[in-house]
Amino acid sequence: MNKLKIFFSKNESLLSSSTLILGFLFDYLTLHRVDFLLDNLFVIFYLILAGTSIIWMDLYEDNKIKSGAIHHIYEFLPFIIQFCFGGLFSAFAIFYSQSASLFTSGVFVLIFFILLIGNEFFKKKYSKLVFQVGIYFVALFSFFIYFLPVLVKQMGILIFLASGGISLVFISIFIFIIFYLDPGQYKKENNKFIFLIVSGLYVLINLLYFTNIIPPIPLSLKIGDVYYFVQKQFDGNYLTISEKNTWREKFGLSQKIHLAPGEPAYVFSSVFAPTDLGIKIVHDWQNFNEVENKWISLDRIIFSIEGGRGEGYRGFSKKENVFPGKWRVDIKTERGQVIGRVRFDIEVGSRPGDLQNKTL
Repeated sequence: MNKLKIFFSKNESLLSSSTLILGFLFDYLTLHRVDFLLDNLFVIFYLILAGTSIIWMDLYEDNKIKSGAIHHIYEFLPFIIQFCFGGLFSAFAIFYSQSASLFTSGVFVLIFFILLIGNEFFKKKYSKLVFQVGIYFVALFSFFIYFLPVLVKQMGILIFLASGGISLVFISIFIFIIFYLDPGQYKKENNKFIFLIVSGLYVLINLLYFTNIIPPIPLSLKIGDVYYFVQKQFDGNYLTISEKNTWREKFGLSQKIHLAPGEPAYVFSSVFAPTDLGIKIVHDWQNFNEVENKWISLDRIIFSIEGGRGEGYRGFSKKENVFPGKWRVDIKTERGQVIGRVRFDIEVGSRPGDLQNKTL
């Protein structure tokens, strides 16, 4: 054990960086869907192990436990906590990025990446109860934001508020356990400061949600594009006609579509939702007004989707009376959370000869 401690001490920086990279790659390769039981068991395991390690470390530091086993692993507890939070925030970054539009909800995903990368430098902070409780609450809230809709098969403001309430209950129980087992912590740590930290984080996450910065997890856009023509076939698949543009498909850049006067445009989307979750989504057709220098919503087409299909629930909207200019279609929830965005420029002119037909 002493040799192992010496090895960890000498190679702490390398091991920390390697664990961060390997942990992210492991989560990326193993975590697939927010509604898969095994994927969520990994997240729950991280939460339980992190919480247990925090309690053990605080009790040992106050001489409340004298177990030889804890004595041997005490020096590794900050590393274990660091590993758990790294696994949690890498999982959240993966799950939330699947539901985030870069231009609307990317900020929230960026926060997870900052926490993931910054996790490597937080080891010393893990010995401070206030810091531990704050990070643990963020992890709990981030988990219940997507896990509760998966469980109850519903989304919306009430479900989000319920996820926040459940997170507050869990963190309160966690704090109570620490103070019950170690009353000294109640005197040494500023309990009012812990209350302010948790309350501040709760308000901040609510602010991010109601300003639509938090992505509409567990929904995610699998396909979104503009077409000349879309038609549902007898077998349930969709026939689409579009221009060939491999570079645009690869990088998701704005596309030009050439339409004859009076010809409509179609936008096709495939939105993933967990099994048995039903919700309405909106195709919000917008045109950029050059005079007012802003996007103007011209049409909102609403339709229902049902969850369960791995490739997403397919649907399309058709817009008549389109005209030349910059266009975009925001694919979003009725509350306004953007799942994805399709950008394109409409030009009047003859179609190119190399059109492609696809069945989606």
